[in-house]
Amino acid sequence: MHGPDDPRNRPTDAFVRVRAAREHNLKGVDVDIPRDTLTVFTGVSGSGKSSLAFGTIYAEAQRRYLESVAPYARRLIHQVGAPKVGEIDGLPPAVSLEQRRSSPTSRSSVGTVTTLSNSLRMLFSRAGTYPPGAPRLDSDAFSPNTAAGACPECHGLGRIHRTTEDLLVPDSSLSLREGAIAAWPGAWQGKNLRDVLDALGYDVDRPWRELSREDRDWILFTDEQPVVTVHPVREAGRIQRPYQGTYTSARRYVMRTFADSKSPALRAKAERFLRSVPCPVCGGGRLRPEALAVTFAGRTIAELAALPLTELAEALEAGPGDGTARALTADLLARIGTVTELGLGYLSLDRTAPTLSAGELQRLRLATQLRSGLFGVVYVLDEPSAGLHPADAEALLAVLNRLKAAGNTVFVVEHHLDVVRSADWLVDVGPRAGEHGGRVLHSGPPEQLAGVSESATRRFLFDRTPVPARAPREPAGELLLGPVTRHNLRGLTTRLPLGVLTAVTGVSGSGKSTLVGAITEELPGVERLVTVDQKPIGRTPRSNLATYTGLFDVVRKLFAATGEARARGYGAGRFSFNVEGGRCETCQGEGFVSVELLFLPSTYAPCPDCRGARYKPETLEVRYEGRNIAEVLDLTVEQAAEAFADTPAAARSLRALLDVGLGYLRLGQPATELSGGEAQRIKLAAELQRLRRGHTLYVLDEPTTGLHPADVEVLMRQLHGLVDAGHSVVVVEHDMDVVAEADWVVDLGPGGGDEGGLIVADGTPAEVARAAGSRTAPYLARALGRSPA
Repeated sequence: MHGPDDPRNRPTDAFVRVRAAREHNLKGVDVDIPRDTLTVFTGVSGSGKSSLAFGTIYAEAQRRYLESVAPYARRLIHQVGAPKVGEIDGLPPAVSLEQRRSSPTSRSSVGTVTTLSNSLRMLFSRAGTYPPGAPRLDSDAFSPNTAAGACPECHGLGRIHRTTEDLLVPDSSLSLREGAIAAWPGAWQGKNLRDVLDALGYDVDRPWRELSREDRDWILFTDEQPVVTVHPVREAGRIQRPYQGTYTSARRYVMRTFADSKSPALRAKAERFLRSVPCPVCGGGRLRPEALAVTFAGRTIAELAALPLTELAEALEAGPGDGTARALTADLLARIGTVTELGLGYLSLDRTAPTLSAGELQRLRLATQLRSGLFGVVYVLDEPSAGLHPADAEALLAVLNRLKAAGNTVFVVEHHLDVVRSADWLVDVGPRAGEHGGRVLHSGPPEQLAGVSESATRRFLFDRTPVPARAPREPAGELLLGPVTRHNLRGLTTRLPLGVLTAVTGVSGSGKSTLVGAITEELPGVERLVTVDQKPIGRTPRSNLATYTGLFDVVRKLFAATGEARARGYGAGRFSFNVEGGRCETCQGEGFVSVELLFLPSTYAPCPDCRGARYKPETLEVRYEGRNIAEVLDLTVEQAAEAFADTPAAARSLRALLDVGLGYLRLGQPATELSGGEAQRIKLAAELQRLRRGHTLYVLDEPTTGLHPADVEVLMRQLHGLVDAGHSVVVVEHDMDVVAEADWVVDLGPGGGDEGGLIVADGTPAEVARAAGSRTAPYLARALGRSPA
């Protein structure tokens, strides 16, 4: 029945066999997947493909690994929770490369993620050129993240924050009483500082510029904190007694607020009065002088870390060739090679991790795994093509196939159709999202999906009819952007049409995000700017879909208005899990308690008292239309839209979330569980539910990340709707089907990093598809030649 090469005919059982998987929305799924293959999991967003690949298969592999570790780890297993699955046979150890939801710190960099920094430090320690008579330094002395290496002035950050008179006093014609010092706090605190200066004998009514240089410097920069008696000016009807007031200079106030304030708004305000400048001691090199005195091939370690990886490789090859140096550089060059192969040669080792996209971070981790030499492992990857230009996706496929050739099994959750087509095996989950998904529709070779009628993936994989030509919209005006000089853009100027849908394209690192990042509200033609990025909507499990969109406020008022709540005297605050009152105090309304693990990242376990419900039992006795507040938070957006159809304020929020294809998310789903693409669409929905007046310019950075082609259609309907309503939309995008639907395309390149930063072509999609020298053109031409349906 099956051919001799069919994986089902092998004598040994070479399958991972999953039985009765019930994680999240999976409906008792049974599936067999051959090992030593490249298997792709597809399905619409929320269909359950990640629940199967990560929540079940990877989670079970991790659980078995922990179980083999030690009795200490075993205690934690039932808290971390075994996946809801009958059994899994034939499962090797697994390595997960997820697009981490957590934000890396500014101390983390390309060098630390890939561990290339360790090797470079070792090279300097063992084979560097030292000044005559200088002692050999340990490799730690070359790290800005250790006490032995960090520059004492900037603590290894390379920059310090300074302030100047111009920043603190933007308008020198004002007097102190009129608020000359813009950096001071408002309300009583600002008035107090002014009254203290008055009591100290400074003239608070003369224009700032008429005060002596000595007085101005003291008021702004002194470190003294004199205490004086202040006699407040009498105001009618108010009794104000003298009090002891302490003076704090403007610089001291700004620095203290920036360093210590818990309020993001106050910190952001303080930051406006600070300039970040290279540290005067290390010149931005981040290290102690003795480490910066050591060179290799004529350069310091800071200079080498600042080079793009492609140039770093050239510099290392030109270095001295004695035994130790040659062995260490050979290892470095081999490892840099895998990073550049994945299209990341434009990155430098000192580039900080928070400035990288989720896709770049995941590919760096992938490059590190390639060099680890593991075999017999299951790699589980979460959309490795995210943020990849189609030209770079080909290199990615080569790398995935190398992992497989080394004797590993590669499971990939993916939407990129070229990756799907090149898989050995395809597991399609669906048919739709949430409650309407959770079934395996197909598990077998990709070409056999053609016979599965209820698959949402099928039509995108096999439909080849040309796109019906769409006449581009006429612009309603234009936006002059630039000259922009930042990262790899050097004085770049361009015009963006307004009133249309513009796509900005180019290979990874060509400067797309930098270019759109230069769009600000100050530019002529921008009335209101809305930037929708992929940063998390919150950093803790407290933040969720309902709190972010304002929906939770509406729901809490509905609960507070019930007869039961009124009889008990419960206000809306009683139904919040963020304040004392109705919440469970054991977990303080988190629903989870954090379990700190030695040597492992801390994990969250359900609260032992409320079992994840977040509230006290008494709060849960109040019901609105048969549900308590915890049950409402457990509803999906789709279920909630039915439940709150008669409440206009709630219905509007929910409608907007449905419109961007998020009907499958639960209202109380913690922000920490959302992908970057989901966070971005929640922000877009929050915008869509506002009643818009006047022209708005929307800037979206890769809005289709994590989206199945069927969901991309839903999103594009929304974006076209915004443009048709008179707004402008600019998207940075790699999905050529989206670019084909734009009115205008700006293509950057030709390459990444120093080889990019130029506009290679701009015009309608058809014009750009014909542009010579554009790496986007052939892929765009291919998308225009067939229909996304």
